[in-house]
Amino acid sequence: MAKIKNIEGLTINDINRELSKGAKFVVYQYCISIIVMTFKRGSNIYFIRSGESSSKYIFGYSILTFLFGWWGIPWGPIHTIGSLATNFTGGKNVTPEVLASINSAA
Repeated sequence: MAKIKNIEGLTINDINRELSKGAKFVVYQYCISIIVMTFKRGSNIYFIRSGESSSKYIFGYSILTFLFGWWGIPWGPIHTIGSLATNFTGGKNVTPEVLASINSAA
């Protein structure tokens, strides 16, 4: 499982309380192209607390994608647009998968 960021100092009860208020676990996408090779990857998992803006996490991955994603033929533009669309709609919500993993480990 990927590393979960932004949960430092939180207990399981704190996380559950935040989740009940609308918090979520999110993965952002990025794309890097090198002429004929294109790599589309996901970030680490971020815990976005209820009421917290995710723009500070979106910015870095989207800039990386915007600058380096387009250049691969043919998948660069396709994956770049897809990654940017995913990021600017809040990232990929992986809360159910994280909770399932936590519950199976406990």
